[in-house]
Amino acid sequence: MVVTGDLAAGPQPVQVLDRLVTLGDRVVLVRGNADRDLVTAARGGQLPESTPAVDLWAAAQLSDRHVALLDGLRHPVTLPLEGLGDVLFCHGSPRDDDEVVLVDTRPSQWAQVLAGLPDAVRIVCCGHTHMPFARLVDRRWVVNSGSVGMPYGSRGVPWALLDSRGVQLRTTRIDPDAVARTLLEDSGFPDVSRWVEDYVLSPPSDLDALHAFAARDGRPETWDR
Repeated sequence: MVVTGDLAAGPQPVQVLDRLVTLGDRVVLVRGNADRDLVTAARGGQLPESTPAVDLWAAAQLSDRHVALLDGLRHPVTLPLEGLGDVLFCHGSPRDDDEVVLVDTRPSQWAQVLAGLPDAVRIVCCGHTHMPFARLVDRRWVVNSGSVGMPYGSRGVPWALLDSRGVQLRTTRIDPDAVARTLLEDSGFPDVSRWVEDYVLSPPSDLDALHAFAARDGRPETWDR
């Protein structure tokens, strides 16, 4: 199992990290931009004013052990998978954990994003934009599994399966009301009810994600929304 970043920037930071740690060698954790931000905040550093309140709250909940775990994460991570060869796992892009690439990002921008990758890497798995997709980019697959905690455009928990048959985007059904009740009971985040409404009961659509991130993927400002 590989988790492509932004592990704890939410209303259950300690619970999530502790659950991941119990998986031991079965899981590979990749650094996301929010993981860097939580380390900075937990150690007294300054973050932009635009930093979500839940991120700042989450950072304050972490123990030294949790902070050390996040601080030690790598980005990117390349793993050899049977039947697929070398697969690169990243958060934003192979070169930058905060870079935005989308399913409709222009080929010329993709060429820059993937420049310098070894030819042996034929699959790149990323995260960051929370929207599942799989597309070919000059004969190389790029996959975004979507987000478990803050899904965009998926009615359930999205994930991706990579095996000898190729790339499969999958979704596991959940009971949103049950998840909402658990979060409301279990999280100490002061604004958890709003968070639950925004990301569990009424999550953004895939088009919401495209509109929110489009300005950051290098496309012309005249792009027709």
